Formats: sequence, structure tokens, C-alpha cells
Amino acid sequence: MHRYTYPCPLRWADADAYGHVNNALYLRFMEEARTRMFQEVLPANDADRRLNAFVVSRASLEFRAPLHYREDPVDVHVWVTHSRAVSFELAYEIRDADQMYAEGATTIAAYDLVTSRPRRLSAVERAFLSHYEGSSSSA
Repeated sequence: MHRYTYPCPLRWADADAYGHVNNALYLRFMEEARTRMFQEVLPANDADRRLNAFVVSRASLEFRAPLHYREDPVDVHVWVTHSRAVSFELAYEIRDADQMYAEGATTIAAYDLVTSRPRRLSAVERAFLSHYEGSSSSA
């Protein structure tokens, strides 16, 4: 299994008065990693992107340890745990080499924004997803 890894930068404004990264931002970290992961499979022009979009239909997150603000980025690992005709599930780990801060999951639906309806995944999208499909943990 291959994982996509995004070195997510932390901003000083992400931290609370105790220096912890606010828990609500972990979903943003997951979104940033997912968005960058899918850049290579998304159409280049806006019209085609509207016909071949993806929407999050479910998100979950489990916090494991506080993440303190620092200059170094935190790694967000993403991989596909399951795919179907119109949707797929992604798993995430927000971590360093020796510390897990959070684990998450999202269910993503292939969606046509023009008709406001789900659509089937294309052959190109299914091939892209298969490259990242697996269920084992790297830690």
C-alpha cells in the first residue's frame, strides 16, 4: 500500500493560550492533505471540475495526543481504505515519526456539481484510488 504524505505547516494562530493546536484545525489538516493528494487526478479547467467533483459526506476524528505549536510541519498521511462505484473512504494519521496526534476518516462521494447529484467514479479515478488502497498502519 502507498500512502500520500503531506508535510502540513503549522501557523502561530493555530495554537491556543496553552500552545496546543486547536482540535478543530485537525479537520483542516486532513482537508489540506486530501486536496493536495487529489490535485493530479482533478481536471485542469473549472467546467470539468464542476462535473467531476468530490464532496465529503462523513468525517470522524480521534485525538491521541496534544500537538504543540512548532516551526516544523506535522505529517498528514492519507490512504484509501475502501472504494465503491460512487464513493470511497480515506483514513488519515496526523503524526511525527514517534508520536500520533490524531487518526481520522472521511467518506467521499463523487459528485456532479452541475446536476447536484452523485456520479460514478471514472476509470482514471478508480486507478488513482487503487494506488493508495490498503488498510494496514505504518506506525
